[in-house]
Amino acid sequence: MSILNFLLNSVFGFSLMWVPIIHAVIVILFGFRLISVRRPVGVAIAWFLIVVLFPLVGISLYILIGERPVGRKLTRKIIRMDKEYAAITEDMRKRYLADKQQLPIAGRALSLLAESKNGSPVIAGNKIELFTNSLEILQDFIDEINQAKSTLHLEFYIWALGGDADRVGEALIAAAKRGVACKVLLDSLGSKDWFKSSWPNRFRNAGIQVTEALPIQIGRFQFRRADLRLHRKIFVIDNAIVWTGSMNLVDPRTFQQDSGVGEWVDAMVRIEGPVASQFELTFSFDWSVDNPKITHFKNVAPASTPIEGQVLAQEFSSGPVYRDDILYQVLLSAIMDAREDLTITTPYFGPDDGLIQALMAAAGRGVKVTLIVPKLNDSTLVAWSSRSFYTDLMGAGVNIAEFHGGLLHTKSLLIDKRVAIFGSVNFDQRSLRLNFEISLIIYNEDFCAKLENLIESYLAQADMVNPVSWSRRARWRVLLENAAHLASPLL
Repeated sequence: MSILNFLLNSVFGFSLMWVPIIHAVIVILFGFRLISVRRPVGVAIAWFLIVVLFPLVGISLYILIGERPVGRKLTRKIIRMDKEYAAITEDMRKRYLADKQQLPIAGRALSLLAESKNGSPVIAGNKIELFTNSLEILQDFIDEINQAKSTLHLEFYIWALGGDADRVGEALIAAAKRGVACKVLLDSLGSKDWFKSSWPNRFRNAGIQVTEALPIQIGRFQFRRADLRLHRKIFVIDNAIVWTGSMNLVDPRTFQQDSGVGEWVDAMVRIEGPVASQFELTFSFDWSVDNPKITHFKNVAPASTPIEGQVLAQEFSSGPVYRDDILYQVLLSAIMDAREDLTITTPYFGPDDGLIQALMAAAGRGVKVTLIVPKLNDSTLVAWSSRSFYTDLMGAGVNIAEFHGGLLHTKSLLIDKRVAIFGSVNFDQRSLRLNFEISLIIYNEDFCAKLENLIESYLAQADMVNPVSWSRRARWRVLLENAAHLASPLL
């Protein structure tokens, strides 16, 4: 130690005696920063522990992903456009005020909460279909593109290269050439390989407008968090039909086949009717925010007329800065509203203590709570962390099923077989607090019955976790799960 101290002092004029002092100063200053921004307790403690143990690495990570800024310039643009967006949604809420009277009692509180903070209202007169075969969905996308008359708007987290996803791109080029106005909005990180390919130039040469959402810019991490992502899945046709759900523009036969989890298992809904205009509104807002050439949010196409479906539905969008924390409140309210059954399907399970306690409380008051997650996960850390919750949940009476038919990617909540929340939202901190997400809330028992059938098909390919067997797992597994749990607020 004395030799090391001598070398440091000779070469750098630096003595090891200053190391603990500098470490203490870093920790104290970082502690003041955590207090000043008032982070959730679990998140704050996790970050504080990382900085105490690994100060330089911890501070560097915190600068990259520790807070939720989207950048000062983008924040100002979102706030300005949100005021313009508010005038449109306020008019929408007035126009569909009568539709609220059709809401079942069980869904009224949830609907009011979902439309708060400048959200969309519930709308009647829709037809909604559930689709569960990814290859058939991609073919349906191609058919929709071939039949489109005026506009095609696509917004996805991932557009992967290869397979039938390329056929969707070819169909889009053909549609643009025949005069259909096409816009494509893709997340910069999720679709990084697509942006590096020949497809962007091919699209632009065909007249398709392409925008890269939340581009990662080296040197701007101190101003914009690098892992805030556009996680939505929206495909709007002629402002009258919309597809949304868990599926990205990927062919499951070729997508991430080296991850060792099997094919991704997804589901989408096709919505025809006036609620499609709410998704068109969200797409237009996102397009305006992410396109640097647009400074104001104005042009929105009128809603289509109701059709015979008469399904009550409500678009529900969320994200940092834009409707901050509303998603957490809606999920918490949905769990607390459940009286008989509550089923959750999610590929990534990493809730905070509030949601865990809500699930345990629901089971404690007699609600049949079932959680379905994939047995194999493409994120090892998330998989270990999620299992750290099993003991407490099962001890409270929550049923946990691990799906072994691939990576279950469907994201849904089914509440009392009467209300469903279906879309891009994972039951984890990233969806709750970091990503821009989209869901559809459906107040219709016929649709809920179809979703229940899909859930039953998942359960038929799942292993129920046995509480007794689980309690006997190896001690090293318990330690690994609990260690991963310490990072759960940051995942």
